[in-house]
Amino acid sequence: MAQKEIALIVGAGSGLSRSLAVKFANEGMAVALAARNPDKLADLANETGARAYACDAAQSDQVAALFDQVETDLGTPTVVVYNPGGRLAGPVTDIDPEGVKDVILVGCYGGFLVGQQAAKQMKANGGGSILFTGASASVKGYANSSSFAMAKFGLRGLAQSMARELAPQNIHVAHFVIDGGISHPNGPTNKSPDSDEWMNPDAIAETYFNIHRQHRSAWTWEVELRPWVENF
Repeated sequence: MAQKEIALIVGAGSGLSRSLAVKFANEGMAVALAARNPDKLADLANETGARAYACDAAQSDQVAALFDQVETDLGTPTVVVYNPGGRLAGPVTDIDPEGVKDVILVGCYGGFLVGQQAAKQMKANGGGSILFTGASASVKGYANSSSFAMAKFGLRGLAQSMARELAPQNIHVAHFVIDGGISHPNGPTNKSPDSDEWMNPDAIAETYFNIHRQHRSAWTWEVELRPWVENF
């Protein structure tokens, strides 16, 4: 009997994280969810049978402890998704430097810490997938969004470098440019969550899963996803 696959989502919450957890669980995977505040994951963990863990992705000791605990509880992850949230907008002349530091630590440095631990375990286990969630800001630096641009540009560079380094070791690294707003029931009240302007999180999760399932003779390192009405 084939070993059960294990999915670890770091930076879990509602929206895309929920859709990813549901998709992975429905495909028969064991799911682990990690967030700074694991209490918010209780409903999703109950819905998917997932285990929830506390982890600040910007702290190297906490990330290492997370991977050790998941391996003890479930085994080595087959697919790891880095899906952090958070941004800080404002003019570059006014924005708080400590806030900028936190955005970069969570958005980029945390990706390195998670990717490093995932790569260590996957190399020992013969392979796996490491998937990074990017944004429009991964390729376009917008005005009043310097911190988010730095974080997302850095995460994209990390993913590209890791993809080139780890592919020959049977580790598939991919970066997702999410170029648009993701539909959410608590989103802006002036737009329906079913509007064509929004991205369906279940459809995004389907693409993540399909990338994970790609045959290694035809891997891709980056995917852009956007609503069909979005200009680009």
